[in-house]
Amino acid sequence: MKHSSLLDDIMAMDAIDTHTHLVGDHLCAEDFWKIADYFWLNRELQTAGYPPDAEKLPEEQRIDAFLKAYHSSRNTMMNIAFTTILKDLYGVELTDTASIRIADERIKASSKEEGWAQRVADRLHVRRFAVNHPDHALFEGMKHHALLFPRIDGWLPKLVLEVAQAEKREEALEQAKAHVQNRLQDYQDMGCPGIMTTLSNYEAAAHEQYALTADTSPDEIMFMLLHEVCAELERRGMFLQLFLGVERRWGSASAAPVNDSLRVLRLYGLFERYSIPFELVVASELNNLDVVQAAWNFPNVHVGGMWWYNFRASTYTQSMQYRLEALAPIKSSLIVSDARCIEWTYGKIHVVKRLLAGFLDELVAKGWIDREGALRCASEWLYGSAAKRYGIKEEGA
Repeated sequence: MKHSSLLDDIMAMDAIDTHTHLVGDHLCAEDFWKIADYFWLNRELQTAGYPPDAEKLPEEQRIDAFLKAYHSSRNTMMNIAFTTILKDLYGVELTDTASIRIADERIKASSKEEGWAQRVADRLHVRRFAVNHPDHALFEGMKHHALLFPRIDGWLPKLVLEVAQAEKREEALEQAKAHVQNRLQDYQDMGCPGIMTTLSNYEAAAHEQYALTADTSPDEIMFMLLHEVCAELERRGMFLQLFLGVERRWGSASAAPVNDSLRVLRLYGLFERYSIPFELVVASELNNLDVVQAAWNFPNVHVGGMWWYNFRASTYTQSMQYRLEALAPIKSSLIVSDARCIEWTYGKIHVVKRLLAGFLDELVAKGWIDREGALRCASEWLYGSAAKRYGIKEEGA
């Protein structure tokens, strides 16, 4: 007997977007180009010939170039998400210049409507959004302000550099540790449940015991400070969200995903020593298995959403398979939109929910999991796991 699809049930499930670049006082796109110029969509349009500096073209030329690239890249993930945004939120199908102008008019009008951002969130039942800057967290016109996980990669590398360049390294290290303590105290006073940082390439490892000498490398100093960060988080009952897999050392054009087989292993010393929750978010395909293995090995390690170059159907499906086989659903979260306007949270989360429904439909059809178990898994991946980790208490909010 053929089972009915899980799609409608999953589309109606609550979700938490665990990483965005939304800014609370202008959540909505102000015009067509605020949606169309999203970095990831533009990267895929450029594979179809869209100029990297298209915004400098006269309007008619820009529209013409956009339409040609848009129609030539309809197969790509961001194009699919973008098409969904225009169709579902604005009732527009892009075909010609006139359709772009209609979309522009409707986007401008919607951005001025009271409650538009909340209505967009409600369409896919996205209950909370996370941001990493305190001045972005007050969400105007929304039921809830953002979840705030301050990012420390703005000041942590500076501390490392100060210690590495200091004549009196031990004194500088103590000052750096005091800075860590003071900043985390500030974040706790703000009510933040945890913090976030990216980590680029590193050669040191958390399980090693480093002594501060004239020869201690910056990477080793960084791990000494990461130990201080984790110890302070443990003392304060906070969590650490780690974003891994993107490096910027290979050229000036763009960041790149790097599948470093030791990247996650070098962090095991932190997972083993500190009881805080760690949430691992990766942008490199091969590290998707590594973070699942870490979550399997350590009860305090959790697998986060798909970031940067991992936002593709193939990597989502593969990662969901890894997670389903090895981990209880409460150990995984699935949503990282990386969106800069509320409309892109809709497009990207819509894609994720479709992929999740298709993945679980297939497993139910093959008998690997029953319908009830599939829905329970989806609910945790979309909402429950993050809600527990972030301390969200209110029912269905």
